Amino acid sequence: MSGAFHEVVEAEGHLIDSHIMEQIFDTVVEYGGRFEVEQFRIGRTNSEASYLRLRLEAQEAGQMERMLQQLLGLGCSAADPADAALAVVERDRSAPDDFYSSTNYRTLVRHEQRWVEVENQRMDALIVVAGGRAECRRLRDLRAGERVVVGMRGIRVLPESKERDRLAFAFMSNGVSSERQAETAVRQTAALIRQTLEQGKKVLAVAGPVVIHTGGAAGLAALIRHGFVQGVLSGNALGVHDIEAALFGTSLGLRLSDGRQEEHGHRNHMRAINAIYGCGGVRQAVESGRLRSGVLYECIQAGVPFVLAGSLRDDGPLPETITDMNQAQDAYAAELKNAGLVLCLGSMLHSIATGNMAPSWIKFVCVDINPAVATKVSDRGTGQAVGVVADVGLFLDLLAKALVKA
Repeated sequence: MSGAFHEVVEAEGHLIDSHIMEQIFDTVVEYGGRFEVEQFRIGRTNSEASYLRLRLEAQEAGQMERMLQQLLGLGCSAADPADAALAVVERDRSAPDDFYSSTNYRTLVRHEQRWVEVENQRMDALIVVAGGRAECRRLRDLRAGERVVVGMRGIRVLPESKERDRLAFAFMSNGVSSERQAETAVRQTAALIRQTLEQGKKVLAVAGPVVIHTGGAAGLAALIRHGFVQGVLSGNALGVHDIEAALFGTSLGLRLSDGRQEEHGHRNHMRAINAIYGCGGVRQAVESGRLRSGVLYECIQAGVPFVLAGSLRDDGPLPETITDMNQAQDAYAAELKNAGLVLCLGSMLHSIATGNMAPSWIKFVCVDINPAVATKVSDRGTGQAVGVVADVGLFLDLLAKALVKA
């Protein structure tokens, strides 16, 4: 190889069946570089990883840096790494220009000649190193005097590999499809939920108001009541219409019994908010007997936490709705601790937001009637998310029946 700049990188993992190796080769070519395979060792069992050692060539230093930046996200790192470069933060919430921006994949940084796993992994964060530890930190939480990773050296990213086992996430290999039978997706999702709980991890539901509009509240409530969901993340609208349905039998003023417009039903969501304020909050409404059914009712009864994030368009909002976006993000992130599976149910905004906060090893099942929503969430990472194009209400009804024994 005759280029002016050379680097030797290596990658390890399920490189073939996750199509990572071909992506590595394509990336080098796309950025105008050349490569030579110095060593390749194929994993021959489900547990044995493959190993690739690649010598890269580029004509310019900038070209090599851009190529390495892209390869880093595919799991490539320098074969003989130096420690990651660190720079001191000079003022709160202001990082050096060349800070490293994290992905949602498991990440290691080289510090004092050893690899340190980054804690609180999430995308679009900085990596702060202190006391021999490294952690992801949001820009707004950065403080003067802290040291952050800069540049692309001394960093190792471990992309999630495609699942090889037949039970867990194998069904995602078909991608997002409206032709997948809802019953099949339900059965496989139910197996995922059981597997997650057996591993001691939480199952979270990220739910939009369409859950109520489509009659899915009973199904979600049953999942909460029987211990299959350990947290609900949503917005003010879900809470309002859930309570409207419980108190008045309508959602957006439409009768859930027959879909017809209730006379003066347009004011029912405001009547629902008013009723909760009259009780002092959702918990007080449950304890007083005013609220006797619904998703939030079951959360209170089962001790399952729920987070309602506010927005500019909210009516009311409910007393429990968090209107400070920073606080709402913190509350969402706190519930993601020890989560193993997230069910995204008819909410593009909250589903994508949750995905942006989550590390890649938390699996997502996104159910939406709009294929674009399921695709957008599924595009976050190989093996992490699967989209199911289906009516949310029907899906939840079938899922509850699959999990809850009669």
